[in-house]
Amino acid sequence: MRGFEGIASGIENSNFFVTTGSGRFVLTLFERLRFDELPFYLGLMHHLAARGIPCPDPVADREGVSLGWLEGKPAALVTRPAGQAVMQPRPAHCAQVGALLARMHRAALGYEGSLPNPRGIDWKAGAAPEVLPFLDRDQAALLTDELAQQRAFAASTLRAALPASAVHADLFRDNVLFESAADGSPRLGGVIDFYFAGVDTWMFDLAVAANDWCIDDATGAFDPARGDALARAYAAERPLLEAERAAWPMMLRAGALRFWLSRLHDLHLPRPAEMVTPKDPTHFERILRTRRLGVLPLP
Repeated sequence: MRGFEGIASGIENSNFFVTTGSGRFVLTLFERLRFDELPFYLGLMHHLAARGIPCPDPVADREGVSLGWLEGKPAALVTRPAGQAVMQPRPAHCAQVGALLARMHRAALGYEGSLPNPRGIDWKAGAAPEVLPFLDRDQAALLTDELAQQRAFAASTLRAALPASAVHADLFRDNVLFESAADGSPRLGGVIDFYFAGVDTWMFDLAVAANDWCIDDATGAFDPARGDALARAYAAERPLLEAERAAWPMMLRAGALRFWLSRLHDLHLPRPAEMVTPKDPTHFERILRTRRLGVLPLP
């Protein structure tokens, strides 16, 4: 081993960069996920990597096993994609994210692992009553109304018509790595952190990305240039169905609700002994309110 370094940015797990004569890797000790849940995530990464998606690929030991125990915790070693996160993306970054997301969706179709989105409608329905006592009247009304509409949509024939597979479900800016090409243009190096993945619609996955990559952070409003770049690049790789276009407004709202609720939960009901500083829930409350007024047009 040539190098070993802790990664300070991990919020759900303990992560370490490991450099050996065979290459660069990431060692993860899982603090939240159970051992029996992890084969879905590791299997998905291996499935995608084998199909040309630039993502971490679990490393198997001599017995062909990629999941084990270390310090009493489930642990896995995965390859380390190249690049750095870009927190101020340009349309060129968003276009590459959109194109890659479409390729990920097509590649995931053959994956046999099955795990419902862990932050899907059932989780939302359970988490909402837990955070309601901490909200003011206006916030509580917003949460109650949006959840009711999302539950109705989840049971609709339109929702049932949407293509789905295992999806990333957390494709924020800090989960995509970029390098610089020789001419200075951005080049996508890899997609990381699949540990919120689950089976859901492709439009939900696209909505989660759009709600982070293509917005004005201060207002939650879409930036037209970045939004158009993301959506056009996705549609160029995988043309959208009419049902997906019809569902797009509710998918954007579903993505905003998911992260507003999870941030409210982390803030008001942290797990025991949790050391993580919770992120501001008002950011996604603002995005949800904005999505209820209007959406990003699709090409």
